[in-house]
Amino acid sequence: MSDLTEIRRSPDPERPPARGERRVSVAARIRNTDQARTGAALLLLATVVAIAWVNISYASYHDLWETPVGISVGDHEIHMELHALVNDALMAVFFFTVGLEVRREFAIGELTSWSRALVPVVAAIAGLAVPALVYLLVASGSGYEHAWGVVISTDTAFLVGALALIGPRVVGRLRVFLLALAVVDDIGALSIIALAYTEDFDPAPLGVAALGLVGIWCTRYLPRTRGPVYVTLAVVVWFAFLASGVHPTLAGVAIALLVPVYRPDRREVEQALEMAHTFRQSPNSEYARAAATSLRESISINERLQTAYAPYVAYVILPLFALANAGVQLTDGILGDALRSPVTWGIVLGLVAGKFVAVFGSAFVLRLLRIGDFGPGLTLDRIAGGGALCGIGFTISLFIVGLAIDDPAAQNEARVGVLTASVIAFVLATILFRISDAVRPTEEIGKTLLRPVDPARDHVSGPSDAPLTIVEYGDFQCGFCLRASGSIEEVRRELGDELRYIWRHAPLTRYHPNALAAAEAAEAAAAQGSFFAYARSLFADQENQRPTDIVRRARELNLDATRFESDLTSPEITARVQSDLLDAEAMNVTAVPTFFVNGRRHVGPYDARALIRALRASDI
Repeated sequence: MSDLTEIRRSPDPERPPARGERRVSVAARIRNTDQARTGAALLLLATVVAIAWVNISYASYHDLWETPVGISVGDHEIHMELHALVNDALMAVFFFTVGLEVRREFAIGELTSWSRALVPVVAAIAGLAVPALVYLLVASGSGYEHAWGVVISTDTAFLVGALALIGPRVVGRLRVFLLALAVVDDIGALSIIALAYTEDFDPAPLGVAALGLVGIWCTRYLPRTRGPVYVTLAVVVWFAFLASGVHPTLAGVAIALLVPVYRPDRREVEQALEMAHTFRQSPNSEYARAAATSLRESISINERLQTAYAPYVAYVILPLFALANAGVQLTDGILGDALRSPVTWGIVLGLVAGKFVAVFGSAFVLRLLRIGDFGPGLTLDRIAGGGALCGIGFTISLFIVGLAIDDPAAQNEARVGVLTASVIAFVLATILFRISDAVRPTEEIGKTLLRPVDPARDHVSGPSDAPLTIVEYGDFQCGFCLRASGSIEEVRRELGDELRYIWRHAPLTRYHPNALAAAEAAEAAAAQGSFFAYARSLFADQENQRPTDIVRRARELNLDATRFESDLTSPEITARVQSDLLDAEAMNVTAVPTFFVNGRRHVGPYDARALIRALRASDI
C-alpha cells in the first residue's frame, strides 16, 4: 500500500442506515460543530452580552468604546476611539477574508461557470435592489432615506451557522447556492460602501495606495519571505485609504483581490509527499522544515491566508465587532420610539420581506422560464427557506448603520430593526424548512433518479436509446464498487445492446482519501474520450492513487499528458465531480455502489443475476 493511500472499509451498500439514523438532531449538530457554526454562536453571544451590558450600565459601555487610542511614528500621529479601531482596522481584516473568498470563487469556485452562477447571481442582484426599494418606500420622509444600504447585505457567518442548525435534510445544493449568493451580495455591499458612504474624499493618497497594490501584485514573484512584504505593503495601503477618506476597510478587499489563487499543482504535491517521506525515514529539524515548507507552498497563498485568518475573524474580530456595535438600549421609551420609527420598520421589512421576495421571486421566475441550472435538491421550497434566512443582515448592516446615520437615537432605532429582522428571519426560515421536510418524507428521498440521463453530459456505455438503463453512483477506491464492476460486465455480456450503463461519481473521501482525486482524473481522461478505459485502470490498482500514478496511467493509455495535467487543475473538472456529489446527497446516497435501475433505486444484492432480474421486472 502506498504512503498516500489508507483505505478504510466503507459502509456496505446492502445494509443502508437504519431509518432513525438518517435525521441528525440539532443537539448532534451542535456537538459536531465546525468553525462557521462556532463563530456564529460567538457572534450571537457577543450580541446578547452587548445588549445586556448597555442596559445594565450604559455609561461604562460607551466609556469603554470611546476610549482614545493612538499610534505615533516620529512626528506623525493617528488618533481614534477604540470603537473606530474595531470598525476601521479590525474589520479591514474581516473584509480582507471576504475579498479572498470572492477572489477564490471567481477563479476556481462556483462563480467560474456562468450556467452554475446565473441563478445565485440573479438572486443576489435582486437581493440588493429589492430590499433597498422596500426601505425607501417605508422610510420615505424620515430624513434617513440615505440609510438604504443597511438592508442590502446578508450576514454570511450567521447564514452558514443557521443553515447548519436549522437547515433541511438535504442541504448541499442549497448551501452552495446561498454561499455563491453571499459572495455576490458581499461584492455589491462593498461597492456600495465605497460609492455611497465615502466622505471628505482626497484622491492624492490613493496614488500611494495604488503603488502599494502594484507591489502586492508583484510580491507573488518573490522566491521567499513573501509574508513580511505582504504585511508591510498592506499596512501602507490601509493608511493610504484612511488618509484618502475612502473607508479603510475597503483596503482589505483591494489587497485580497490581488492575492493569487490556484488549484494545487500535483507535481508540487508529489514533491511535498516525497519530502514528508524523507522526514519519516530520517526525522530531523532540517527535513521537518523542508517538508513543512514544501507542503505549504503546494497550496495557493489565497487559501493559506483564508485558513490562517479565518479563526481570528470567527472567534475574535466578529464577536468584538458585535460587542462594540450591537449595544441597543431596550427601555420602554426607546422601544416605543423604534416601534413608531419608519427607519426601524424600513429595515425590518427591507431585510425580511425584501430579501425573501427578491431571492425566492427571482428563482421562481428563472425556473418558470427554464433559465439557469438549479440541479437536483435545489427546489423552490428549499430556496424559500434560504431566501428567508438571507434576511439575517447582521454584520454589514450594523456596520453601515454607523456609516449612514449620525444621530444616536436614530442609530438605536436602526439597530433595533437589524436585530429584530435577524430574529424574524431565523424563525421564518426554521418554519419553512420544517414544512419543506414534512412534505418530503425521509422514506421517499432517493427512490427515483432525480437527474435524468443526459448523453451529452453523462458517461454512457451502450446505445443511447437502449430500453434498459443502469445508473451507478460509485467510488474508484471502494472495494464494493470493484466487485460491482465485475457484475456490470456480466450484465452487459448478457443483455448486449439492450443495456446502457452510466457511471456517476460519489467518492466517499471519509473512507477513501484519494477517491476524489481519482474521480477528477477520470474526468480529465474523459476530456480526451477515455473515461471508461481510465476507470478500468483505476479499479485495477485501487491502492496506488498517488499523483504520479494518476499521470502514469494517462501516459499508459496514450493520452496527451500535458493536456491531462492541465485539465486536472481546471475548475470545470472540479465542478463536474462536485455536481455528481451534490446529486448523490440529494438522493441520500450514503454508501456505494448505489444503483438506479430504469430510474428506480435498486435495493438488495447487486450481483449480475439480481441486477438482470431488476431490469426485467422494471421493464414490464
